[in-house]
Amino acid sequence: LAGKPVVAMAGRFHYYEGYTAKQITFPIRVMKFLGIELLILSNAAGSANQHIQAGDIVFIRDHINMQPDNPLRGPNDERLGPRFPDMLHTYDRRLNAKGLEIAQKHGIRAHEGVYLALQGPNLETPAEYNFFHIIGADLVGMSTVPEVLVARHMGLKVMALSVATNKCYPLEEIRETTHEDVIAVAQGVEPKMRKIVMALLQELD
Repeated sequence: LAGKPVVAMAGRFHYYEGYTAKQITFPIRVMKFLGIELLILSNAAGSANQHIQAGDIVFIRDHINMQPDNPLRGPNDERLGPRFPDMLHTYDRRLNAKGLEIAQKHGIRAHEGVYLALQGPNLETPAEYNFFHIIGADLVGMSTVPEVLVARHMGLKVMALSVATNKCYPLEEIRETTHEDVIAVAQGVEPKMRKIVMALLQELD
């Protein structure tokens, strides 16, 4: 893509489907040994920030992990990465800044935000949405963080983009959401996300 060699996945595995965190992240381990240096992730998420509307794209700048399993739990293989990887610079700020610049250039609504990961598969209650907003989450989803933990464990750069598919805050704006609603919004935003990623790849060294 854009003259750069890439490895792409058709979808991902989710914890709510019954996979372990290690199974979910095994493809990331494989990609590392295939030679990738940058991992670009995408997801669909609910917006817990009143300024982020359905259909907006959000570059993840940090996350809150509330999933019950961790892919790094258990014996550590030092050939893959350190026992206690640091998470201070988890998401690449330079890439986020470039992505926001590209989005603005193309008239695409985009933000930076904090992603909160849950196990799913149920959507959340109004009280839970309110709690997530209070603790600083801008987005709520059910994926991405396990892959990010493994990528950083192995020293990969990470950029992650969310499509805000529904409003979770303020509470009076919450509407019942179906999986079909989420898919419809995500598919509508796909061309915009593709444009951002392609332009970003063209500018990578």
